[in-house]
Amino acid sequence: MKSISIFGTSSDAGKSTLTFVIGRLLQERGITVAPFKAQNVSNNSRVCDDGSEIAIAQYFQAEVLGVPTSYHLNPVLLKSGHGNSASLIVKGKAVMDKDVRDYYRDLDQLKPAVNECFEYLSERYECVVCEGAGSPVELNLMDKDLSNIYIAEKYDTKIILVADIEKGGVFASIWGVYNLLPEPLKQNVIGVIVNKFRGDRTLFDEGVRIIEERFGIPVLGVLPYLPLNLGFEDSQSLKNFVQNKPHPAKKIGIISYPTMSNYNDFEPLIADESIFVEFITSNVALESFDLVILPGSKRVIEDLRWLKQTGLFDALKERKKEILGICGGYQMMFEAIIDDACVETVEPVSEEGLGFVDDVIVFQREKVLKKGEYSLFDTTVRGFEIHHGVSGKYPLWYESGHIKGTFVHGLFENEQFETYKKTTLDSFIATMRGEIDMERILQHVL
Repeated sequence: MKSISIFGTSSDAGKSTLTFVIGRLLQERGITVAPFKAQNVSNNSRVCDDGSEIAIAQYFQAEVLGVPTSYHLNPVLLKSGHGNSASLIVKGKAVMDKDVRDYYRDLDQLKPAVNECFEYLSERYECVVCEGAGSPVELNLMDKDLSNIYIAEKYDTKIILVADIEKGGVFASIWGVYNLLPEPLKQNVIGVIVNKFRGDRTLFDEGVRIIEERFGIPVLGVLPYLPLNLGFEDSQSLKNFVQNKPHPAKKIGIISYPTMSNYNDFEPLIADESIFVEFITSNVALESFDLVILPGSKRVIEDLRWLKQTGLFDALKERKKEILGICGGYQMMFEAIIDDACVETVEPVSEEGLGFVDDVIVFQREKVLKKGEYSLFDTTVRGFEIHHGVSGKYPLWYESGHIKGTFVHGLFENEQFETYKKTTLDSFIATMRGEIDMERILQHVL
């Protein structure tokens, strides 16, 4: 059986979503499936069952498919670093901060880890569904592309193109990507899925005919635009989330600083019909919110400085109603953040915090990665920790008056949200099931 690569004809075409949808449809036919992305770029990650760290997209895909989570699903992860650098995570563990130019120069050193993980999965599952990254035909980067061309060539995967019709230029993007692929990979293209179509599907019948007859590329489906509001992979998808709550009982403001991370913490709030969620990007009046949340951050000190530059730092100090800090946001609540080990900074630094918590945060080089059951705020949470900063006095959580904070992610997840998630995903996949030509896909994969 062949594995499958999902190539987007542009960024944000829907590769992450189609990976789990096609994976589920293969499972329904009795085929064992695992999701995979050789290299991802995301500040949004989760702790796996094996204690490693991977991008949220692959974690979410594994959840949908019922696959145990481990670093094998995403062997290389890049997170924002200081300046032109990126935090490099290989096989689930932070290795170093690396200049982006050096990363591309040394790319061959990462291929053994990618090979090991793909082969680990292919030995245990009949089909590995491999999500690509961005566009597979960025000509200046094709020799540096681990997620698209490298995997497809080395493992002879069958290829499904995904095109986003909402952006416009769908014909040019399909034609261009297909014809810029190396000739052997063109032979492995099963067809194209046109994604995010709005309105009467029959209006695109002529478009399907053009793609199939003039381009010679089978159309495997024209999928409707259907907001999911789950598994947000990046800040762009987060900004596109849909809320229709005319009479919310509670209004929550979430500070959206430049390197906000782990925003999946807030999917249960977005799903709750009684709560309106607003992401705050400038110094607005905070008193209109019942709760203000300081979320996770990839660059805690930089985002703390951003709070000061925007005036939100002073506004938070003046606020009398409830404030909650999670992970990076929790660390900002302390008297100071000390980075003598230069985890986030080029030189040792001590940055003044909000002063809500009577202790300091000290950054340590070894990242805390934990997953389990936590007791905090008079409740039990199944969550995870992922942070460099530590507190000697309040190592897990703090509560006093209108101030709450914790290192633990997953605070709002509960049985009600899990039911919502299952129902929403089942409905979403059922809609896509009726639009995707799985028989044609199976002809090429089996």
